[in-house]
Amino acid sequence: MAIHLTRIDELTLLTLDRAAVLNALNFELLRDLGVALDQVASGDARALLVTGAGERAFCAGADINELMGRSLRAQREGTAFGQAVLAKLDALPIPSIALINGYAFGGGLELALACTFRLAGRTVKLGLPEIKLGLIPGYGGTQRLPRLIGEARALELILTGRTVEAEEAERIGLVNRIVDGDLIEAGKSFAREMTGYSLSALGLARDAVHRGLAFPLKEGLEIEADLNTLAFQTADAVEGMLAFLEKRKPVFRDS
Repeated sequence: MAIHLTRIDELTLLTLDRAAVLNALNFELLRDLGVALDQVASGDARALLVTGAGERAFCAGADINELMGRSLRAQREGTAFGQAVLAKLDALPIPSIALINGYAFGGGLELALACTFRLAGRTVKLGLPEIKLGLIPGYGGTQRLPRLIGEARALELILTGRTVEAEEAERIGLVNRIVDGDLIEAGKSFAREMTGYSLSALGLARDAVHRGLAFPLKEGLEIEADLNTLAFQTADAVEGMLAFLEKRKPVFRDS
């Protein structure tokens, strides 16, 4: 497999390992990625770190050689398959953090966009260059990018295909933080800002944000009220409030 899963204490590190071709996404790699994400979903890790092998690229995008000369049906099925695999990141019950080292273009950036958070090295280059090939993004880029950085900025990047570097990416909200130094160590530290909390509460908070974005504010507030009420019914909420009153650290059990 070109995907490796490594356990680091309470975290799982997922590494794309096709460094010779800048970790390009071919269909075999996508299949392996789907299997790996299923394993993560059924495991007990508290956060997922995602990175690419080598120092040159997180993932340089789709393998163009595989996309040539395909029928309309095959192309549609391939796009749907890629979307379904990346959607598994959205569905994970734990936070996922893309550790972007080097290039993240096309499907590679779409993979990073499907993660909950993105950390980037100082020398990264990011973009959706499909327009330069007479194409458009197909693995969620036209949908996740505007939800992340706004419609106007997303349209600019998609319609020009231009490359974004680290400082701009952080300024527009495309990445959460720029990292000087070891990305994996930074990812571990970032993840541990959350892993001590209740996974139940973390999941409800993410669900409130994701679901609410699909509706006007009034309906979004109703979703928040419902999920807030549900959070109060958990054992972790009782433990958290008791710990606050007793001036001690809570012991969450994800229930």
